[in-house]
Amino acid sequence: MRSIWNGAISFGLVNIPIKLVNATESHTISFRQIHLEDGGRIRYRKFCELEDREVTQAEIGKGYEDADGTVIPITDEDLAHLPLPTAKTIDIVAFVPADRIDPLQMENAYYLAASSTPAAKPYTLLRETLKRSQKIAIAKFALRGRERLGMLRVVDDVIAMHGLLWPDEIRAPEGVVPDANVTVRDKELDLADALMDTLGEVDLDDLHDEYREALEEVIAAKAAGEAPPQAPEPARGGKVLDLTAALEKSVRAARQSRGEEVGEQAEAAEEAEVRHLPRRKSTRAAPKEAAGEKSTSTAKKTAAKKSTASAKTSTSKSAQGAKKTASSSRTTAKKTPAKKTPAKKTAARKRTA
Repeated sequence: MRSIWNGAISFGLVNIPIKLVNATESHTISFRQIHLEDGGRIRYRKFCELEDREVTQAEIGKGYEDADGTVIPITDEDLAHLPLPTAKTIDIVAFVPADRIDPLQMENAYYLAASSTPAAKPYTLLRETLKRSQKIAIAKFALRGRERLGMLRVVDDVIAMHGLLWPDEIRAPEGVVPDANVTVRDKELDLADALMDTLGEVDLDDLHDEYREALEEVIAAKAAGEAPPQAPEPARGGKVLDLTAALEKSVRAARQSRGEEVGEQAEAAEEAEVRHLPRRKSTRAAPKEAAGEKSTSTAKKTAAKKSTASAKTSTSKSAQGAKKTASSSRTTAKKTPAKKTPAKKTAARKRTA
């Protein structure tokens, strides 16, 4: 890999000559601006505002625009005399635990390579020291015209450096926190935990840029004179009103995607959706109409009460009639004597004879 910076790591009195190479690369597809009418390239040319002519790169320098619009020229010689000890040195200033660094501070990543055979010994010493201490090194370095903050750590058997933003370059999250007073229930937290456990971990090597792949297919189709592939329209889901139901559905979907069985009861659960409440009817009405409605309503209630009372009276009379009939039957049964059969007397007469 081609180095973008040559210098040394300053580790106390130890000096380690190194080369700096990019640890990352961009796979972003870039476009050119073209003239829609004929497809010609659109280019930008550099013109001097005072002379109104195009200038070459050799004629272009640096300048700082003051608050009143005055431009102050700054030459490379002016920059060369700056008191910048880190111009060619990555100066380690401290060793701290890794959790001291907020990921918000991280910028570009670089690999540090020993630039010569004699540099291999001190390079290995620093690498093994970082491994054994389980700490990271905080360093200052200069790159592309300004001093930067860096973090050194071990990746496999290589020392890597992450550019860091200065602490005063991190904006405070004011106005970002929700203003509403929201209460999260324990059941919702339990479902969220279950969803996290169901999704589990992922091998980052399996992730890829699907948008870039689709864009490459479009470019290939256009180059071949074919119609570009059309992506299916994404399903439009309704606004979820019930957070608990949404979490339950997410857990079921995650388990199904992992090939796990889902119970029939869970399968039959309905999706949560927003239901609009019916509009309230206006309670304002003309006095006469309101009075008429009130009298009608009162009449209906009175009729309903009379009907209910009549039904209760009828039921009571029927019950009383049934009780009297049953009592009369029992009395008749007691008064009526049972008929005796003369069979026993006839048998006694025969024995006497």
